[in-house]
Amino acid sequence: MFKKILIANRGEIALRILRACHDLGIQGVLAYSDADRDSLPVQLADEAVCIGPGPAARSYNHIPSILSAALATGCDAIHPGYGFLSENATLAEVCHEVNVTFIGPAADTIRQMGDKATARSVAQAAGVPVLPGSSSLHDGRLNVRELTRRVGFPMMLKAAAGGGGRGMRIAHDDRELMRLLPLAQAEAQAAFSDGSIYAERFLERPRHIEVQILADKHGNVRSLWERDCSAQRRHQKLIEEGPAPRISKNLRESLSRDAVKLAHEIDYVGAGTFEFLVEDGEKHYFIEANTRIQVEHPVTELITGLDLVTWQIRIAGGEEIDFEQKRVPLRGHAVEARINAENPDDEFRPVAGTVDAYLAPGGPGIRVDSHLYPGYTIPTNYDSLLAKVIAWGPTRLEAIVRLERALSETLITGVETTVPFLQRVLRDPEFRAGDVSTQLVAEVIGRHAASPEHGQSGLAPPNAGSGAR
Repeated sequence: MFKKILIANRGEIALRILRACHDLGIQGVLAYSDADRDSLPVQLADEAVCIGPGPAARSYNHIPSILSAALATGCDAIHPGYGFLSENATLAEVCHEVNVTFIGPAADTIRQMGDKATARSVAQAAGVPVLPGSSSLHDGRLNVRELTRRVGFPMMLKAAAGGGGRGMRIAHDDRELMRLLPLAQAEAQAAFSDGSIYAERFLERPRHIEVQILADKHGNVRSLWERDCSAQRRHQKLIEEGPAPRISKNLRESLSRDAVKLAHEIDYVGAGTFEFLVEDGEKHYFIEANTRIQVEHPVTELITGLDLVTWQIRIAGGEEIDFEQKRVPLRGHAVEARINAENPDDEFRPVAGTVDAYLAPGGPGIRVDSHLYPGYTIPTNYDSLLAKVIAWGPTRLEAIVRLERALSETLITGVETTVPFLQRVLRDPEFRAGDVSTQLVAEVIGRHAASPEHGQSGLAPPNAGSGAR
């Protein structure tokens, strides 16, 4: 097992990894930017090393600084968390060259799955269903007629080198395709330094379901069941839950079987997620893989009782998975809400400021992952995620009720947050019924905008009970 791990990340995931290190008796070294000098992970770490100024390009995304911090502090492994360098094949390669373990899959696997068009081809070779689509598109050799025949409309243009909604455009006819393609390429180039675009058939109201897997260096792969991530806005997830509501046993088994098949196909090692779109209740299509821990991993931890982050570390250290697939529990239901520093009334614009007061919720079945404390100043350089509130219950309804109660207890003052909007989604009749799709959040916004009580004070009624603002 490792003696010392460099945590190359920030915020709640850095704190989550630090706690996993301590649970395993490993020292955690925090690599931090100057903007995070006073953060909670820095204060709790065994050691902390400043790796540069606030901009991520000069700190969290700067491989020489990360590697220097690891070597200078005698770390024998690096945990990249999520975002930043977590899916960077170059970091994984350089770690291997200097005999520092990268806690994640091999560089070749990251590179293979990081290119979404290549990932499609791998899935097809493994016999896993994918949406009708194309390989990478380039202006000079685009055959619109052939592309239209193969894919059809509506068509989704997607960045081959990344996700998160950047580089994505929906075309409904040939003219719109030709107009949107250069825009998608330019956005992909700006976001990922790679303007490659591919196309897939666009589904109007699919569900977004992902399967969590663990795979070790001894060829063992386990499915830890699925999470439904359909409640999203502009391809950014807001509420995640597991197991997915209203799916058949056959679909659950098919999703897990295909995720395990893909993991074997690419010799996957570590924690990973294989993502699918589901339509008409049963048809599922692979869309991409995430070669890292996910923001929503606590959902899986609560329904299986497994600690995914400690398993990441144990697998990277060479340990073998010690439980069979048939022994993976699936108990109760868990729902996670992401609290962001954003103004829902202003197109979810990120906000900065100082947290004057913070009180986390508690009670039966509630878990909170957060790096907040009173007096914490939110940096302007990074993602707006402040906290994740996760509720577990014996049934889906009990988990939702507990999450509603927890959000009503959450107190965050000094900055606006998305708590009122999350409460509105949880109260929505379609969400309550499990009738979720990737259009749900947009429909909730539309229904609220058309309602008589809609006003300028926010997306939740005045008596919502939340101290968040």
